[in-house]
Amino acid sequence: MKNLCSMLIGACCALPLLAAPAPQPPGANPLQLGTGVRTADPSAHVWPDGQLWLYTSHDQECQQDFHMKDWLVFSSKDLQSWTSHGVAFAVDQLSWADDYAWAPDAAYRNGKYYLIFPAGTGVKNRQDPSKSTKWMGIGVAVSDKPQGPFKDAIGGPLWRTPYANDPALFIDDDGTPWLYFHGKDFDYYVVKLNDDLTAVAGDFIKMDMGGFAPKMEGPWVFKRNGLYYFTMPEQNRDLAYYTSTSPTGPWHYRGIFMPRDGEQNNHHSIVQYQGQWLLFYHQWLETPGCPRKQRHVAAEVLKFGADGSIRPVQRTLAGISDRSMAQQPARVD
Repeated sequence: MKNLCSMLIGACCALPLLAAPAPQPPGANPLQLGTGVRTADPSAHVWPDGQLWLYTSHDQECQQDFHMKDWLVFSSKDLQSWTSHGVAFAVDQLSWADDYAWAPDAAYRNGKYYLIFPAGTGVKNRQDPSKSTKWMGIGVAVSDKPQGPFKDAIGGPLWRTPYANDPALFIDDDGTPWLYFHGKDFDYYVVKLNDDLTAVAGDFIKMDMGGFAPKMEGPWVFKRNGLYYFTMPEQNRDLAYYTSTSPTGPWHYRGIFMPRDGEQNNHHSIVQYQGQWLLFYHQWLETPGCPRKQRHVAAEVLKFGADGSIRPVQRTLAGISDRSMAQQPARVD
């Protein structure tokens, strides 16, 4: 028996040891924004302090639908480590909405920080849409600090009709604030806001999309080398873009730069930081303890062609952990 035990111990010792999983490098995907925190719909901005600030929606743990209640804020000086500033604003601070804390945007103007957010009321009946009572509008909250706390600046939405969400606020070089959004039967419109961003200033403008206006959500507009880019999830899945010499169009469709990942939605933002353009978006990943994939914020380096075209972007594991080696394909197990 003693010899048998010795033989078994020897055999076990001869087996190769299983290596512990390598720690995820800082900046790799998904971004490490906090243990157990589910984030989506990232809005990235660079403020006067020189940091990159990230405003996100906050998915509930293992949520089956999108009944979200607050918005989160994160910041980074190097894109490797992130500081969580917690909840910046919540629907329970609103008198006019109690649900649907979806994709936010943010702005810095006249020494104040603004959170542009969608929220709503009612119930969406996915089995029988005719019985849905859901409504959403876009609100504005203000703070003296980029991390908040924010306070409702209006006491109601910017407007009640049309139903709207997914705000994207673009402030042009001349200081004009343009608000883009997803509207129910009201897409591809833009409206100018007043100086303190608390009211519309003029009529909705229907944009000329060059004859191609597919179903969309989550627009994001930015400017590079004098060219305006209108980007959005085409069919709520594929990240696509248009370009124009004006923030209101006419727009020229340029194609898809990040194809869909199955039939999962996507929502993104694009910003220049420390000399590089970056794409922030969310991935749907298997999450321990949850019966379905959950959303997690990720990031990639964004590159442009000499003609201003956006080069195709792949989802990667490395993300922005080593920006000099950006856009190496993700591993397929």
